[in-house]
Amino acid sequence: MFFRKLMLGAAAVGLLGSSASAQQVLKLGHVGDPGSLYEATANNFAECVNATGKASVETYGSSQLGSDEEMLQKLKLGQIAFSLPSSIMSSVSPTFGVFEMPYLIQDRDHMRKVRDEMRDTFVNAASDKGYQILGFWENGFRNITNNVRPINVPADLEGIKLRTPKGEWRVKMFQSYGANPTPMSFSEVFTALKTGVIDGQENPLAQIYSGKFQEVQKYLSMTGHVYSPAFLVTSSRNWNSWDDEVKTAVQDCATKASDFAYETSAKMDQDLVGKIEAAGTVMNEADKQAFIDASKPIYEEFGTEVEGGQKLIDDIQALASGA
Repeated sequence: MFFRKLMLGAAAVGLLGSSASAQQVLKLGHVGDPGSLYEATANNFAECVNATGKASVETYGSSQLGSDEEMLQKLKLGQIAFSLPSSIMSSVSPTFGVFEMPYLIQDRDHMRKVRDEMRDTFVNAASDKGYQILGFWENGFRNITNNVRPINVPADLEGIKLRTPKGEWRVKMFQSYGANPTPMSFSEVFTALKTGVIDGQENPLAQIYSGKFQEVQKYLSMTGHVYSPAFLVTSSRNWNSWDDEVKTAVQDCATKASDFAYETSAKMDQDLVGKIEAAGTVMNEADKQAFIDASKPIYEEFGTEVEGGQKLIDDIQALASGA
């Protein structure tokens, strides 16, 4: 009788374990539209995790689970497992504002070095606010579209109502260039452009094209003014609730997806200018040196106002090729 009870108890525990494993569904939300880099990278990550059999990742794009701001809150509440914030991380911790500095990241090889050698700096900054960074993915090099005029030099931005993400330093940067920056959730941008609430916006080509901004914008100016990482983020609450096998699967796949994001984005940058031009948008190459020269005050302000800001800038610049 004792042996039979023992076997039944073991079977019950096995069923519970199997049920718990089957129910480990992890929701990943992001703001990217179909065809975006966000969608491609999130799906790559989900396929990788799902193949391990340790958890099931479901992806929800196009802001289905909320804006970046809302999803960060949902992470804290345990309502979703992952989100993919980019510029908004500067509102989580001032440390991330360093990625708002114009022309700081030279290329993707430079970003790989920052990812590998300065990882702890950003992981710890997020951890202090209750978030766990799992992957350094990509949003991309940002360019300007608008309906007023081609942007060749900063003075061409004078008076243009330009949508920006909700990041303090991006707003300050465009104010210093003479634009009228208007922070707005990504999901609202297309309609705001179409109705003339704003004149333009700035985003990587993958976001511009997948968001169909070329349908409502006359000019694309290749400024490449900021490189925006994207971060695969969960909350400390979520992370601490997962068993070690789930953590290992999630972390390994998040790391692998980083290189996938860089490679896929580089290809998109090559392919999308022509597609945007084919839609009738006029492209011009901006005078990047003019923008670099105009950016010195924002570097000085960040270096003095943010604790450790100048060291962050110096450390990142030291990792650039030829530094």
